Formats: sequence, structure tokens, C-alpha cells
Amino acid sequence: MKKITFSLTVPILAMAMNTLAQQTPAFNVSNLDKSAVPGVDFYQYSCGGWMKNNPLKAEYARFATFDKLGEENREQLKGLIEELSKKNNPQGSVAQKIGTIYALGMNDKKLNLDGFAPIREDLARIKAIKSKSELPAYFAHSLKIGVGIPFNFFIYADDMNSSMNIAHIAQGGLSLPDRDYYVSDANANIRKEFVKFVTTMFNLADKANPNNAKNAEMVLKIETQLAKAHFTKEALRDPQKNYHKIEVSALQKEAPNFDWTAFFNAVGLTNLKDLNVAQLEPAREVSTILNSYTLAEIKAYLTWHLLNNSASYLNDAAENANFDFYGKTLSGKQENKPRWKRVLDTTNGVLGEAIGQMYVEKYFPAESKAKMLKLVNNLKIALGERIQGLEWMSDVTKKKAEEKLAAFRVKIGYPDKWRDYSKLNIDGKVSYWGNVKRASEFEFDYMLSKANKPVDKDEWLMTPQTVNAYYNPATNEICFPAAILQPPFFNPNADDAINYGAIGVVIGHEMTHGFDDQGRQYDKEGNLNDWWTKEDADKFTARAKALVDHYSKIVVLDTLHANGEFTLGENIADQGGLQVAFAAFQKALKENPQPEKIDGFTPEQRFFLGYATVWAGNIRDKEIIRRTQTDPHSLGKWRVNGALPNIDAWYAAFNITPDSPMYIAPEKRAVVW
Repeated sequence: MKKITFSLTVPILAMAMNTLAQQTPAFNVSNLDKSAVPGVDFYQYSCGGWMKNNPLKAEYARFATFDKLGEENREQLKGLIEELSKKNNPQGSVAQKIGTIYALGMNDKKLNLDGFAPIREDLARIKAIKSKSELPAYFAHSLKIGVGIPFNFFIYADDMNSSMNIAHIAQGGLSLPDRDYYVSDANANIRKEFVKFVTTMFNLADKANPNNAKNAEMVLKIETQLAKAHFTKEALRDPQKNYHKIEVSALQKEAPNFDWTAFFNAVGLTNLKDLNVAQLEPAREVSTILNSYTLAEIKAYLTWHLLNNSASYLNDAAENANFDFYGKTLSGKQENKPRWKRVLDTTNGVLGEAIGQMYVEKYFPAESKAKMLKLVNNLKIALGERIQGLEWMSDVTKKKAEEKLAAFRVKIGYPDKWRDYSKLNIDGKVSYWGNVKRASEFEFDYMLSKANKPVDKDEWLMTPQTVNAYYNPATNEICFPAAILQPPFFNPNADDAINYGAIGVVIGHEMTHGFDDQGRQYDKEGNLNDWWTKEDADKFTARAKALVDHYSKIVVLDTLHANGEFTLGENIADQGGLQVAFAAFQKALKENPQPEKIDGFTPEQRFFLGYATVWAGNIRDKEIIRRTQTDPHSLGKWRVNGALPNIDAWYAAFNITPDSPMYIAPEKRAVVW
């Protein structure tokens, strides 16, 4: 989906929000490393103590403040779900479904006894394909059960008519995190390890097959050919390049070796007339691959994706092989998470809003929502004032920007209407994998029900228990789930400086996404529509280019540089979030003066320390490399040391002078918003 998110990708549940806020100090001076100098390495100065006191755990590739919070929260959730799994809950109740899926995942004895038996029927279905003409129907089935095929399919808003949902086809079908893993010489060893991993999985499923090693090589060959046709991660960030609304008949001409009508009919979209083919070149390549490879080779590819997508729900051998590659080889983790954490994540993925509803009813205080609404309003006012004060933007574009800002939809805490899970049948007599398939089909049907219907602007794209936030350009909305409204992001007992530096910047970050290099291309209604004058657009591009250059000079590890172009949107949002939140904080300070110093720091200093604390963390070298290649966010260290040198107020707060290594001359500072 086309959404711009903030920071985390793993749902983390927050179960005792009030208690945690009461126990957590507004700012802990032990997080600091006072032997460091702010102007030399502000990240080390503000987070060095935290990093020393929170070393990396074996199961983590990165352990940061939000991961630590996640550890505490998961323990709370574990108790809640374990109680549900032990009770004799009424069949069909939400409690029964949560308890059953968790209990199935925790029954490692049965999982190991069953081995690969739960997917034998799925393997047989692939084996039974007699001709390529049967592939459209199989592809549709595979998508429904949550198993990858050579492209992605989904229902989402039409970029040019954001009030209506349409079908989308997009590039997909890869097992490695990004196309560069297939084409870059630097990743040659990872490709070798990937083939070993695929071979291992083939052997686990059918050790008698003499072609397992050959088939593994074929998987890499097909995926490499797909990857070469894929848009780069930088090109994927341009909305204009990723919109091609065409009729199904036109798609058939563009990619003729696959019966698209048969596929859409099998999916459940009979008589589909048109759709958005986000990237035409990969769709054409799918057609080429289906024509040039034998059916047996294509079936090897499909078998691999079934094995890969089901590995986490089978026996220890499958899950360990999966972890050895994706966890150890790619990220540098030393050991897998305990089973209960893995199963908890699955349970949360299957019944996310059901768990979310239970969570907010018991643990989300109404006063947190009220305080957030006030903060959001203060940040909106501050951003509006900054837009008005921009010397580089014309009044014409300013007016349009203000209209878009005024039209922002704000979602805080949890949705007003909850998902209905009554049609999802979770059965303890069915395998863990079998129930996961049922959940995938349930979600697919839910998505399909939106086709060619108006966009539901009240729908949430994250569960309330997700520690994250997002801006969605299609609905021009900012969303802050309940779980992010707790320390270190938000503490109702903290002084304004800390809260504006943490959650205030998060709010400003998401607001600024509406005006970053992607978001600015959407109007107040969420349509892909150029509302800028050419002169203002050129000035924006020049300022954004300065930010690209600034981050691209950063060396994250050895000779590896940050990717300023790929991370541009998030870096604009960080910079804008800091500027807007600090301006709002200054206004709040006039209305509600703080002591001259708390813990030995001025309010302005505490603002920036509060911001930096959010990004405290330790990370492995392999994870630095992986995230630099795949994550549009800058690494935590550089969300501090990369962002702050472009913020004038930071210099004044900490007396950063021209002889400081982090100093950038005022005229060279990259400022967009």
C-alpha cells in the first residue's frame, strides 16, 4: 500500500500505559554519556549511557528504546493471551480464536511431529498443475492463502481518484529484501547463501528429489530476472512513475503470455475493466518468464514460495533454516526469538484489531487522547505559521498548502468502528498452518470486498497496539495508534520540553510527510495532482537536493554511505518535525513557563535530549548494511547526528560553535520546511 510510516515495522503491544508512565521519569540522566561532547557526537552524548546499559541481546539485530519497551509490553500481553488459551471459551468467540491460534503455535511437540504434513496438500496442488493455462487460477489461489507469486495484487485507492478503490498490480515475487541483492556484486555471498537455504528447504520437504539443488539455482535465476526488471527503490518513491491506469485488454497486450482475465476472474473480480499497473516493465517481465521457462521450472519457483511462506508455521527444522538465513545471514542475529514471542506476533497479525479492542478497553486512558488532540492542534498551528513564513514559496502555493494542512484527518488511539471477525473460523482441530491460511483468506476476502467501492476513510492501516504512526497521502490523514502514546514517546507526567521533543516531533514528522517529496504531489483530497507553481516546485527540489547531498555524505559503516535519495522523504519529515515541534514548544513555553533548568538542562536542551532519546539503540554491522539497503528511514544515530546540524535552535541550545565537527555554516544548512 502507498503509505508513509514512521520508524517501526514490528507491532509492539503496550499493556499498562498508565503504570508505565507513572514509573518512567520524564528524562533519565543516566541515558547520557557526559564524557562525550555535544558538538562532536550528539548521539553519543545524549544516548551513550543508554547504549552502555542496554547491550544487544542475542535475538536482536538492533535493540533500541522502543525494542526495550516492546520487551516489557510483550510480557504483559503474554499473560493476557495465555489465560485466554487455557479457558474453555465459547466456540466462535474472539477469545476462543485468540486462545486457539496461540495454543496451536505454542504446541511445538505437535508441530515437530507433523513436520511438513500440513503443507502436503498445498505441495500436491502445485504438482498437479498440468499446463501453463492453469497458472492464472493457481496464482489467484496462492495469493488468497498468503503465498507469493511473481507479482503483487491488492485493492487500494485510485491515485487519480482517491475516493474510489481500484485493483492494483505491482512488482513482486522476490525472496530477498530488494532488487540490489540480486544484481549487486557486494551481495554475491548472500546469493550463495540464499541458494543453500533454498536447497535446504527443498531437502526438508522432499529429500528424495535429486533435483533440489538444481531447482534452488533455478529459483535464484528466475528471481534475478524478475529483479532486473524491477524499479529501483529510489524510482519506487516517485508516485508519477508508479501510476499506469489501463484496461485489462491493454495489459493483455503488454504482457501477453499470461491470461489476465482468467486470473482476475479466479481472484473474484469478474468483468474487471481497468486497473493500475504500478510498474509496467516488471509485468512484461512476468510474461516473458512464463513464456521462456518450462512448467517444471515455474513450479519449482512456486514450490519454493510455498515453503518460504509456510516455514514459520511448521516444525523446528523449517523455522530454524528460515532464521539461519533471514535472521543470521541477513541481519546478524545470534539466536531466534523465543517461541512465545514468535507465536504472539502471529496471533497479533491474525486478530490484530480484536486484540486491539481488548487492549484499549482496559489500558488506554482517555486523557492521553485528549492531550494528544491538543498537541496535534498546536503542531498544526505551528506548521501553518512556518508555511506562511517561508521566504522561498509564493503566496499561490502557500494558500494551497494551507488548504491541505487544514484538511488533515487526525486519528488518535483507536478506530471508531472495529473489525468484525465473526467469519474467521479458527479451529483447534486444524493445523497451525491451516489456520494461518484461513486467516489469509479472510483478509483477502476483506480486501476484495472493497473493490470498485468508495474508500472507507475511517479505516485504520495500523492496529491500536502498534508502536508506530503514519501519514496516508490517499486520505490525507495522520494516525497515532494508542501504543505510541507512552514513554519514551509520550509521558503525561513529563514537562513540555520532553514531550514536544519526542511525541511532538513524531506529530510534526507525520504532518511534514504531507509535504515531503512524495506527499507534496497529492492534493488536499488525496489525489495525485500538481498543485505547485513550477517556480516553487523547482525551489523545493533544490532544497531537497541539499538534504540528499547532506545525508549521502554520511559514512554509516566502513566505506558504506547512507542513501540520501532513498531516505529523502523520511529525512524531510525529521527535519520538518523538529522545526515545527520546536516552534510549537516555544509557544507552549510562553503560555506555561518551565523552570530555568531541570536535571541541569534548560527547556531547549531538554527538547533536543527528549528527541535524541527516542533513537537510542545498539545495532549489529549486518543490520546496518541491511537497513541501509532496504529501509527508507535513516539509521537511529543519523536521525540525530544527521538531522540536528540543520536545525538552528540546536546550535543555540548547546552552544555549538564553528570549531565543532558537527557544525554547518548557516548558509549551508539544508532547510526545506
